Amino acid sequence: MNLSRAEILASGFVQGVGFRYFVVKQAEWLGLKGFTENLFSGEVLTVVEGEKSMIEELHKQIKIGPSRAQVRNVFIKWCNYKNEFTKFEIKY
Repeated sequence: MNLSRAEILASGFVQGVGFRYFVVKQAEWLGLKGFTENLFSGEVLTVVEGEKSMIEELHKQIKIGPSRAQVRNVFIKWCNYKNEFTKFEIKY
């Protein structure tokens, strides 16, 4: 397994459109762990751990977003795997 960790920052019209629920559904389906949260800046931050190829797939899905979202930019920063999470959740 090629375990990795990434921080994915999505901007655009990404709050109030079910974006975090979309991310949770995708991440759970891909077997990933971590969290997603709204930032005061209007962006959505996702911190995720798991198989690198699955994180890459989540990154692709976040670029698309749910139907009501308008994703403008998505930045991904790769980090060292920490095995920090037991599940994937929304942080409030």
